[in-house]
Amino acid sequence: MLLISLTILLSAGPAWAQGCLEQRINIWPNWSLPAPLPRPSNHDDLIYPDWFAGLWQVESMDLDAPDDLPLLHQARFQRDRRGRLIGDRSFNATAIGRALLGDQLLRVEEDPDSANRQIARLRGDLYLETTVTGRLQESPTADSFLADELVLQILHAPGPPRLSRIETLSRYSRCGEDICAEQWQGRYASPGESLRDQAIAQHHYQLRFTPLPGSAPSI
Repeated sequence: MLLISLTILLSAGPAWAQGCLEQRINIWPNWSLPAPLPRPSNHDDLIYPDWFAGLWQVESMDLDAPDDLPLLHQARFQRDRRGRLIGDRSFNATAIGRALLGDQLLRVEEDPDSANRQIARLRGDLYLETTVTGRLQESPTADSFLADELVLQILHAPGPPRLSRIETLSRYSRCGEDICAEQWQGRYASPGESLRDQAIAQHHYQLRFTPLPGSAPSI
């Protein structure tokens, strides 16, 4: 996987879904599809709590590789025209993409017709298409939330495209002025490749968001 999408998300989940994500955490890494994640519409976006507003330095540690250096990047959250706090998708994806790939990443493009689709342009005439196909979020307290997102990634390169599905479940909480997070991730084979959609790879991360001077402008 050439680009790991930064899945930092929140919106108020439906009442029937409360508790589903804690149950999903409890069975990790034994994940399989289908997951209990409703498919978002093109106009659905990820809505964050007010304490997520602004510009952050993010430090991400792979708990399965504690000797590796942490991944450092920035993340920004701002108001949309409806007053909702959303992630600056192109900024955030570019920041984490540069941290992972360096100058191999050329740019990230947003789909003007969908809040759930992005294209990362890479050197060598490659591009990675990422589409959110399922999402669920819960807010158990005012200072915490959980969210799960399933994306379909298609790497377009010479020859047949390569497909994979990635599920990322995140649990966030306030840590003073910082935000602490734990993240569980499972990667699945492309649709139809296996009779049983079991996760074929798993990752476990710990993240910390530290506020940086200045706030993201409203749009």
